[in-house]
Amino acid sequence: MSENIRDFTVLYEGESLAGCGALHFYTPTIAEVRSLAVAPEGKGRGIGRVIVQALEDEARENDLEAVFAFTYVSQFFARLGFQEVERGELPLKAWKDCLRCPKFRNCDETAVLKRFKASSVQDVFSLPFAPEQVALIQPRPLPA
Repeated sequence: MSENIRDFTVLYEGESLAGCGALHFYTPTIAEVRSLAVAPEGKGRGIGRVIVQALEDEARENDLEAVFAFTYVSQFFARLGFQEVERGELPLKAWKDCLRCPKFRNCDETAVLKRFKASSVQDVFSLPFAPEQVALIQPRPLPA
């Protein structure tokens, strides 16, 4: 937890936690919007939008070219200017968490991307292989 606490933005309404989200930097030019959550009583009131916009502001302050997210609610991100993309357009480092996920081969999340600069994120960060060609290799203990 202490490794990722810097990534988080937290929104309070009075004394109550209204929502949170994190901006996790993968490269000097791209970061992931992750762990976006809004308290049930706050849904539909713009809390998620405020958090994502704060994370985008942080990304721009750090001169990033783009931010991305994996989501079940792509319509929410579309309203904020994100576009659906193929996972292969995202940096290889973003796959480190995916490789450990039990849904890796049948992921039901949608990848979304928002570009801040005109350069092509796809040209810079394309994967050299298709995700279905990846095999997760578990480390084995050395023989005694």
